[in-house]
Amino acid sequence: MSFAAVDRACQAAGLAIFGGFYPEPGDKTPGDCQTLILLGPKEPGFWPRLQSSPEFDGPDPVDRWSERVIGKLANDLNATAIFPFGGPPYQPFIAWAQRSGRAWQSPVGLLVHDQAGLFVSFRGALAFSRRLNLPATDQRPPCDRCTTKPCLTACLAHALGPDGYDVPACHAWLDQPQGNSCMQGGCLVRRACPVSQSYGRLESQSAHHMRHFHKG
Repeated sequence: MSFAAVDRACQAAGLAIFGGFYPEPGDKTPGDCQTLILLGPKEPGFWPRLQSSPEFDGPDPVDRWSERVIGKLANDLNATAIFPFGGPPYQPFIAWAQRSGRAWQSPVGLLVHDQAGLFVSFRGALAFSRRLNLPATDQRPPCDRCTTKPCLTACLAHALGPDGYDVPACHAWLDQPQGNSCMQGGCLVRRACPVSQSYGRLESQSAHHMRHFHKG
């Protein structure tokens, strides 16, 4: 099974490979893992696919869809499925993302991905007990090439910026009429990222995640 074959299978399932790496001691991957592949939504098209799925009308539709689809991929590809939910304990997806060479800490502290920008979301991972031939990565954060860094000034609530993330202030803003733009279209900081803007994520998907975040 080649990396290209794994990539084709993931894309056919509505997922994109968001990175991969060869585990080393301390990476906290399954003991027999020789290659870890990180998966995120394939855009455009992820949200309509999920909306037409049997999971959409029930609780936690994104997580349940991920369990079913990535679980089947793992079975078909002779891999082990790993998920960022279902804990505690939780798997170290942020550390794994940074190990992949395709995700970094952004100027506002959130993870930024070379393809998804600040809209990065990991739906799961596949652990292979064999070594796949991973493609080379740029190893340069997109923020290094971003001259204006709009993420630093996008938050109208001044809850997320260069000084970090004030979560209570964010929730307080979302309770006000001024927060409707964030609730309906997604976090202004995430939307301001130039890479996020080219990712193709629908506002309705962002609204779903904002409702989940704010009610939690």
